Amino acid sequence: MKAALLLSGSGVYDGSEIHEAVLSLLALQEEGFTVQPCAPDIDQYHVINHTTGTEQTEKRNVFFESARIARGNIKKLEEIRVGDFNALVMPGGFGAAKNLTTWAFQGPEATIVPEVKSLILDFLKAKKPILAMCISPVVVALALKDSGISANLTVGTTEEKTPYDIPAIGQGMASLGAQVSMKRVNEFLFDEKNKIITTPCYMQDAQIMEIRNGILQAVRKLKQLVV
Repeated sequence: MKAALLLSGSGVYDGSEIHEAVLSLLALQEEGFTVQPCAPDIDQYHVINHTTGTEQTEKRNVFFESARIARGNIKKLEEIRVGDFNALVMPGGFGAAKNLTTWAFQGPEATIVPEVKSLILDFLKAKKPILAMCISPVVVALALKDSGISANLTVGTTEEKTPYDIPAIGQGMASLGAQVSMKRVNEFLFDEKNKIITTPCYMQDAQIMEIRNGILQAVRKLKQLVV
């Protein structure tokens, strides 16, 4: 079993959520997957000081920053061929909403990196499963816009503490044609028709062990779809 892990930089506020990315790597390996991290070779939207939340003047590259998480074992997105993989895994982090798409600034009117859209659609056309966590389901929703495919997705729930406007994000996804469900941090949503698994992770105000458990059970479901 081989999974492509789509990264969007390194750091929750301007790239991939590092806990989610590392815990995905761990869970995938534990369940028997070989993982190939990948990322688009593009500039980040901006760079955030993670101690203050302030924007910095420097420039960084999504591919080079993602390589930090991958310990250098990374491929450019353009090198990824769906036929070489059994599944696609997408951690969250603001990089999904700032670098892979412009959702953080435009909501459902956002643009999406063309190669990211093509990758998601290619996996769906090949009937190979996708696991999207945290905010990355909005990337899936944007990829499916005008495709005729309606996916059932979650970005969390209002029944648990959350720093984000879950209803507004859900409404935005629904406006693109998605069906939106509420799920807790220790749950995942399985869209059986499209083979898409989504789980909230840090969209909820959760502890790292809760994130670990949510990702692990989602990866175990992913494994069931490919063995």
